[in-house]
Amino acid sequence: MAIPTRTARPGTYFVTSLVANRRRVFQVTRNAELLLETLDHYRENYLLHAYVVMPDHIHLLLTPTQITLERTMQLIKGGFSYRFHASQSVWQRGFTDHRIRNAEEYVTRLAYIAQNPVRARLCTTAEEYPYSSVNPTIRLDEYLSG
Repeated sequence: MAIPTRTARPGTYFVTSLVANRRRVFQVTRNAELLLETLDHYRENYLLHAYVVMPDHIHLLLTPTQITLERTMQLIKGGFSYRFHASQSVWQRGFTDHRIRNAEEYVTRLAYIAQNPVRARLCTTAEEYPYSSVNPTIRLDEYLSG
């Protein structure tokens, strides 16, 4: 019997994906909005609990429902690249993920997402940053622990 990959395990994940060469693609308003539209477009495949779109990377807190985490990220990253009409690679290969094991970890990652733009000095309060689930422009899903 084959051992399932880490991304085949059901659950909620904190995911980070970087833009290739750390280019500041999402510093442009239209690009950040296009990524949010892409996130919303594929929602039938996952629950989205929180997000932040930083100038050169994204953080997501999501629960795949119909497909693996790996396929979820392929849809998000590939879907954005297609809509962006990229002539070169938009994203670095792969992504990092951390499986959320309990409500305490969930709250910790939620706070990290909210404060990421503040720590990066893009704003003085989390509420000021427009591309974060602190000020959601797309629907968010409730976290169901366990």
